Amino acid sequence: MSQNDWLAFEQPLNERVRTFLRLETLFAQYAHHAGDDSEWGLRASMHSLLDILSVVSRSDLKVEVVKELSEQHAALSRLSEREGVDQSRLQATLREIDSVMNALNALSSQFAQQALRESEFLVSILNRATIPGGTCGFDLPLLHHWLNMPEARARRDLEAWYADLDAFQRAISLYLQLLRSSTTAHDCRAEQGTHIHTPERTYALVRVLMPRGSLVYPEISAGRHRFSIRFLACSDVNQRPLQSDDDITFRLQCCVL
Repeated sequence: MSQNDWLAFEQPLNERVRTFLRLETLFAQYAHHAGDDSEWGLRASMHSLLDILSVVSRSDLKVEVVKELSEQHAALSRLSEREGVDQSRLQATLREIDSVMNALNALSSQFAQQALRESEFLVSILNRATIPGGTCGFDLPLLHHWLNMPEARARRDLEAWYADLDAFQRAISLYLQLLRSSTTAHDCRAEQGTHIHTPERTYALVRVLMPRGSLVYPEISAGRHRFSIRFLACSDVNQRPLQSDDDITFRLQCCVL
């Protein structure tokens, strides 16, 4: 089976990776909506942008990302001394890490907070966005006006607000790529729909891979010393999923950098 034939279910094992996965989803949402030139595409892009700024502004993620990539750069540099290493691929990865870190280091540590502080327009939308329907035209007439400006003008504004976030997107994408590729998946079997795993070390991410179209899905519960995987069957989302009593074959990845 090719990689596209598998569906990955992921469980972060620390707060940092949890935040990175949330941002990965938000960046993907923004990229998707950015291709929609309608008023609703602009509105969805704006909400994704504000979600990203809100997450990034809560802590100094820039320092955390740079630290993680710096450590990975050092580890990969040591690999260059070993025989049998694909030097071309290794050097390309090291150059990519350097490029991303340089872009991040050029940013102010508080750039997300600053972007929100300096724009009353963005803050007004952010304050109303958590209310169902709270960004209607009668609530935010300036937003209604902006959404109906020429599409190119609105897109330029979005691109300007997003510009500093591009370096963050590249950094988090690279970190998660390195994390997911840190180990290969191995075959496992869940007896009567349950698998208990006691890891030999502290991991950052658990990935359960299932064939696409499978009739069951995994529910992962992770603790410091072990994690469990319970497989549930759900043919109708309007009914409560039931734990499978079958022996389930799946693939497992325990990732750490």
